[in-house]
Parts: sequence; structure tokens; C-alpha cells
Amino acid sequence: MIITDFTTDHIETATFLVRQNYEQERSFVPALPPVDTLPDLKPYAENGLGVAAFEDDAMVGFLCSVPPFKNAFGSTVATGVFSPMGANGAIGENRAKVYARLYQAAGEKWVHAGVSSHAVCLYAHDREAQEQFFRYGFGLRCVDAIRGIDEITAPTCEGYSFSELASEDVLKVLPLEKMLDDGYIDSPFFMYREQNNESAFLKEYERFQSIYFIASQEGRIVAFIRAELDGETFIQETPGYLHIKGAYCLPEHRGKGLNQKLLCMLTQKLKMKGYSRLGVDFESINPMAWGFWLKYFDAYTHSVVRRIDEKAVMSI
Repeated sequence: MIITDFTTDHIETATFLVRQNYEQERSFVPALPPVDTLPDLKPYAENGLGVAAFEDDAMVGFLCSVPPFKNAFGSTVATGVFSPMGANGAIGENRAKVYARLYQAAGEKWVHAGVSSHAVCLYAHDREAQEQFFRYGFGLRCVDAIRGIDEITAPTCEGYSFSELASEDVLKVLPLEKMLDDGYIDSPFFMYREQNNESAFLKEYERFQSIYFIASQEGRIVAFIRAELDGETFIQETPGYLHIKGAYCLPEHRGKGLNQKLLCMLTQKLKMKGYSRLGVDFESINPMAWGFWLKYFDAYTHSVVRRIDEKAVMSI
């Protein structure tokens, strides 16, 4: 197997692999939409951080990343790189071997660029590739999941009222958004999340055209679910797609079906507005998110992460 730098000459074949791998995942997750346009690979060829693998003059895989960025995951002091969905791919045979050689070469580039946090988005049903990255010291970190806009059975939740939050009242949900961020520091998360002030919160709300549904008791908001246009993978560009970006319920009100009811109301609203798919992403280290979202959504990506010893980065 020959490993070379990923260049513009490789884009056509790499795009074919991207489509082939995506269609394979669609066979496991029917809710995934057909896509006409795939991500532009030219920026990956230009940043010099990608590699391609060849056997008998035929490309068998490639692995690229975005440029290095500070504060990986928004919660660390590490410099990171990320290979998003569509920025890597491999043929069906010997995938573990191909990805092993690809990461060995790409990882060297990334470390030479001063990067200590390496993240790669893999398809959830590509067990062979995931097991290879696990052997290289990666761990599961993030999940993307999707569902169609079909009916969800929800409890009545007596004693609570449910509604869509009006735009003029959106600041009323900010205290719960802050509680959601605060919870990320707890075990087993250990993630630091900076809280938005009112100005930043309103700017984000308007930018992504957020939709909130809330549960209230005696006039107090006790739970919410938020959806918006911004997603985490290239399917966010497909028509009829919306993405859940947050949900929270006060601890004393959990176990009563409030989030299930809010999700039911959200899907009903989206169906009326002509949406056909709803997505969500969450941290796999969040046990409540893992337990809730995968009851209603099908996972289609697993992002894996490895933190390199910073002393090794400094020594290279």
C-alpha cells in the first residue's frame, strides 16, 4: 500500500468513495436522505493535512481534516483537528488495514502541525473502521442520529402545560440553558461549557432561527427542547431537515415523560410545516442523552477522538 499526500487529482475518486460509503450507511439507516451534492473536497486538498492510500494504482482510501483549531471541543486547551463526515472514506475490503495506514500518515502530519486532539467522524455501522481506531487509542465521543417525522406516542403529563415559546419570551428559557451547560462539568462528562450572556444567546437564537417547546408547572418553565437550522453533518443542507440542539429538564421533574412529550410536539409542528427529517447530535459520554435520544433516533455517525501526549507533540 502506498500513502501519498491528498491532492486535487484525487478529488474525483475520493468523492466516489464518499458517496459509496454514505449509501452503505443509508442501507442501515433509511431515514438518511438522498443527497445530490457532496462536500467540496478542494479545501482539504489545499490545506496539506490529508493523505490518500493506493494499491495497484487504485485509490483505496483517503483521510483529510479541517485546519487546526484552538480549544478543541470548545472545552479544552488543546489544539484540535477534525475529519468530518465526507472528509474520509475507504473501499469495502480491508477497511481496517486501510484506515490504519491512513491514520499513521495523517496523524504524523497533524502532530507536526502542533495538534494534540485528533477527531474522526466515522459511520455508526462501520464497525471495522471503528475497531481499528479503537486499537489506535481513540474513544467514542459524539453521535449524530436521525429520524423521520412520524408520530411519537407521549404521555399526557398531568399537572404540566406545554407550548411553543414565543420569540418575545425566549429569554425566559435562558436559566435552564445555563443549567444544561453547568451539567456538562459533572461526572462522567468533565466538559467545560462557557455560558452565553443574554446578548450572545439572543444573537444565536436569531441566527439559527431556533424553535423552543417548553413544559411549565404553575407558570414556571421546567423543561425545554430546542431545534434549529444548524446541524453537524452535510445532510443539514438537504431540504426538509431540522436539527435538535438542546433539551433539558429540571432534575425534580425527570422520569415523568416531559422530554418525550416535548419531542412529540416538536415533530407534530415540523410535520405541519413540511419537514421530513429531524436530527440530533449528542456526547456519547452523556448517559442521559444516550439513553433518551437512541429510543427515538437512529445513529448514523460515531465520532472518535484521541488526545496525544502534549510532550510528544513538543518533541517532534
